[in-house]
Amino acid sequence: MNLTFYKYQGTGNDFVVLDNRNQDLELSREQVAFLCDRRKGVGADGLMLLQPKEGFDFEMVYYNADGRPSSMCGNGGRCLVAFAQFLGVVEDQAYFLAADGPHQAYLKDGLVHLQMRDVDTIEDLEDACFLNTGSPHYVKQVPALKELDVYAEGRAVRYSDRFKAEGTNVNFVEHQPENKLFVRTYERGVEDETFSCGTGVTAAALAASRAGYTSPVQIEVLGGELQVSFEQEDGQFKNVFLIGPAVQVFHGEINL
Repeated sequence: MNLTFYKYQGTGNDFVVLDNRNQDLELSREQVAFLCDRRKGVGADGLMLLQPKEGFDFEMVYYNADGRPSSMCGNGGRCLVAFAQFLGVVEDQAYFLAADGPHQAYLKDGLVHLQMRDVDTIEDLEDACFLNTGSPHYVKQVPALKELDVYAEGRAVRYSDRFKAEGTNVNFVEHQPENKLFVRTYERGVEDETFSCGTGVTAAALAASRAGYTSPVQIEVLGGELQVSFEQEDGQFKNVFLIGPAVQVFHGEINL
């Protein structure tokens, strides 16, 4: 079949995006992996379907680059909100369902503000911490992050005894002056470093609050700049927003 697709990116985190409002798309794991393949297909960190859902503006269905259904993707959510606006499904506000539950979002001054899930706990590990921001995240503060072998170090954590069964995303964070972070992420499902991870920078910002960082936290990733705002009370985080650009790169057709 000939498939019309759209390519979106949010700070270098890129996605194949499909309009499934007619609910006639049923892609196999192999087809999703093919579309995400950077040599044989379109090339992307993940694939998303936008489809109808009663009580919501739309539903977000997300797949990792390996073709498996996945948990929440923050940059993907921002890109899908921009796609929904492009299609005329929403104007400047959206209410949609994702794998981790309902989300609200709004578009302002070229940026997508995506409300993330509340976070009740941060688990302390030996030299890092672990939390779930819609997807599981291991967060470790390191010096000289530009020189770190993120692929090797991240893969070692992702396939460690603690995480190898379900997997985890692995974030390395360098604290910088003026309430800024530099974050690099190894993503499960992609099984490599990506240019940006929305749920990952969200996890990094919340973890950094325990070191005195305040909302909003400015975050540098390989693909650009993001912000995370939040409210904190008694170690719990609410009204968490991931803020950044979401850009349509191109669209086309491909034969499956």
